[in-house]
Amino acid sequence: MYIVTAEDMYEIDRFAIDQGGIDGTILMENAGQAIAKEMMIAEEKSCHMAILVGSGNNGGDGFVIARYLKNEGYPVKVLQLVPNEKIKGDAAYHKQLLIHQKVPIQEVLTTDKLLECLVNVDIVIDAILGIGVTGEIREPLRGMISIINEQNARIYSVDIPSGLPANENHTIDIAIKADRTYIVEAPKQSLFLENTAPYYGEWKVIPIGIPIEAYGMIPKVRSWNLKDVKVSFPKRATFSHKGSHGKGLVIGGQELMPGSVALSSRAALKAGAGLVTVATMERNIPVIANYCMEAMYQNLSNFGHIDLAGFDGVAIGMGMGRNRTAKTFVEDVLAQEDVPVIIDADGLYHLKELLGMLQERRSPTILTPHYGEMAMLTNQEIETIKKAPFTMAKEFAQEHQVYLILKGKYTIITAPDGTQMVNATGNAGLAKGGTGDVLSGILLAFIMQHESVLEAMNNACFIHGMSADLRIESGQNTVIDLLASDVIDGLTNVFRTMS
Repeated sequence: MYIVTAEDMYEIDRFAIDQGGIDGTILMENAGQAIAKEMMIAEEKSCHMAILVGSGNNGGDGFVIARYLKNEGYPVKVLQLVPNEKIKGDAAYHKQLLIHQKVPIQEVLTTDKLLECLVNVDIVIDAILGIGVTGEIREPLRGMISIINEQNARIYSVDIPSGLPANENHTIDIAIKADRTYIVEAPKQSLFLENTAPYYGEWKVIPIGIPIEAYGMIPKVRSWNLKDVKVSFPKRATFSHKGSHGKGLVIGGQELMPGSVALSSRAALKAGAGLVTVATMERNIPVIANYCMEAMYQNLSNFGHIDLAGFDGVAIGMGMGRNRTAKTFVEDVLAQEDVPVIIDADGLYHLKELLGMLQERRSPTILTPHYGEMAMLTNQEIETIKKAPFTMAKEFAQEHQVYLILKGKYTIITAPDGTQMVNATGNAGLAKGGTGDVLSGILLAFIMQHESVLEAMNNACFIHGMSADLRIESGQNTVIDLLASDVIDGLTNVFRTMS
């Protein structure tokens, strides 16, 4: 499933029409018909529906939806919120079809009139504004959106909630707060942003027959799904041995935070790593070994050096503290260029002063910041990162030639060449200390077993989130009591599901 900007979507539509030979009226028919069918599944015929149409393709979709719902016997009224001369092109064509079928279209141009028309309406179908919104909403539509949001009716939006920008890095003026959005063809960037995603409510993508070749015209940003995981996940050979599945090293854990590396090391082993060594403070070893007896252990010296020879992957930073000695370990690990390195937590704090070393590494470097850590690394405000996470992640990954996992409700995974993926698994139960340490452990196991670092990252994020989802769905946990250790234990069910 590709994720697009407004400009991308315009190019896709243009290709479908110009190169694919699909008339715009057909695309509009496909969209409206498919959404109408979804509405018929979701709502009873006793529901009184008001379809609110504006100019442009969204309004045209609304006319088609009205035609199909009316034909099926739904009590529908069509409220046109713009003057007649604003309805042009393909939308005008479908308006005429609706008129020929004797469906009345009421022109509603004031907020008072709209409020009057929404009395006793159970369902509002929002087909007012499309993906081209980028700033202030003009009156009277601005006031109309406010009135719609104040109604008790359920709100369904077509493609995007009216007033909401499709792209990142735009300010919201006012927008429809939908209960559900039927997204036409491809989800837009704003679906995956913390400040705009809630406006969509529940959502579903509706294909409308765009040829796959159309997506060759745009930058490739897509979501990673279970099918992708199953196709890319490495199979274990019958005669493999522990050395076949990677020798990993986990570095971290100051005396007051031994749990972090304990979680990472156990997660790595549970995710399939052949051998895991934990390098930590001597006093931590008995504590961690009691939780993860399958790992091996190495005492960290105070000299800031650890030999990485013989290891297939390294994860550093979890609970290691922010003193100068900890920084020397991060610097030393980065200087050893022939081993893939994952840097998380306190390791990212120390990395801030070592960014110049990243481009010099021959092996992959994987960073796993949350929004606060990303803000620290880029000298930006957290809100700036949240507003434009795709751009910020891509620019950072390309500049420093790193693989980047920007963690959030929707995690954005970026390769050094700018390729981006989005992971949508996971739930609010993961908003708890230790879950990031678990992800680092899973990631360590996977980068040692996958040929592609990007696929390893995608699969690690997906499976980490899927474990949390299955724990909730099965009733083993709720989003309140889910612990990082529960996510590790849940990996068994994930791998069973994949088999």
